[in-house]
Amino acid sequence: MPISDLVDRTIKEIMPLDETAMAAARARQDQLTKPPGSLGRLEELSIQLAGIFGEATPSIRRKTVILAAGDHGVVAEGVSAYPQDVTPAMVMNFLGGGAAINVLANHAGAEIIVLDAGVAADLPEHPSLRSVKIGRGTDNIAMGPAMTREQAIQCLETGIETALEQIAAGSDLLACGDMGIGSTTPSSAITSVITGAGTDVTTGRGTGLDDAGLAHKASVVKRAIYVNKPDAKDGLDVLMKVGGFEIGVLAGVFLGAAAGHRPVIVDGFISGAAALIAYAIASEAGHRFIASHQSVEPGHRISLSHMGLEPLLDMGMRLGEGSGAALSMHICFICPVRIPPLRYPASVSARAPCATMRRCWPGWRRSATTAGSRCVRVWRIDPRRSACASTASTSPVSGIELNIC
Repeated sequence: MPISDLVDRTIKEIMPLDETAMAAARARQDQLTKPPGSLGRLEELSIQLAGIFGEATPSIRRKTVILAAGDHGVVAEGVSAYPQDVTPAMVMNFLGGGAAINVLANHAGAEIIVLDAGVAADLPEHPSLRSVKIGRGTDNIAMGPAMTREQAIQCLETGIETALEQIAAGSDLLACGDMGIGSTTPSSAITSVITGAGTDVTTGRGTGLDDAGLAHKASVVKRAIYVNKPDAKDGLDVLMKVGGFEIGVLAGVFLGAAAGHRPVIVDGFISGAAALIAYAIASEAGHRFIASHQSVEPGHRISLSHMGLEPLLDMGMRLGEGSGAALSMHICFICPVRIPPLRYPASVSARAPCATMRRCWPGWRRSATTAGSRCVRVWRIDPRRSACASTASTSPVSGIELNIC
């Protein structure tokens, strides 16, 4: 079903990853000074980045954290340990540079873009604040839909425009952060609806609910789904009925980044719920998502698993704000696409009998060390050719020679 001209056009522009670039990046891994596969997830990430950018060795020059804030009418049900007044207070803290995300983004060399997507208060003007307010907080999802269809579309379009604007300005890596008291409740509902998991396993303690509060919150999530009956196969319908303004804007950012051929980092549970909305609308976008960390919120693991994502970090975090995403920017920046390949002869002589060689690690051979020398000569064997035809082979061995001192 068509959504809007901008959203529909964005979806059409989300293409599969570049297989040629990925193959080149994969082949390049075999030229690096390391045992095959020894950098694990970093190697997988470098190949994914190559496919996203369409280049075997892409460069990440500018990084941006897009932090969207919004309030939720469902806080009237007593699902949060903190009052709604905390949302605008935290937004002002972001703008003043006093929050955790400010420190982490600064260390990552990333710019922060703060969006007022739906804070239930009037915020003062600030050069770092963008007011894209869709409404003054969503309606209570335990009583009816969070927003209208028109508002849901506006959320997506705002996020898409923001992402494309940042990409046009030179941003190579985007990350999604969030702020909004009560946001884990709609995130639990979104996760349950789209993944099919029960509300008892997608609902967590949020900002610190006790056992009684957790049980009540899970019942509110269950009631919201029952009252609204969102269509799990329609991401826009899920957003409209049990979502949030900031969640919808971030979903648009995920779509816009995917259409703009840029990687976009999923932060914690709320960011993951936004990614789920985007994934439900255009599953191909998920290939450009990078899961930064595993949140303590139980629903986060479920949402990441549904999208086929594996988090880079697991540090017991549950702050939100884009904090985990900012941490993972360091990993994205230093992944093996930046490691220079070996520049050594393409072949070496294997005059020494194989019996005198010792295996250093899979795929590599070591020759006898020259007496009194601290250097060890090793070469990597081309797996397509036999390393030793006999115990006294004099045939050249295709591979790469390296002196390690």
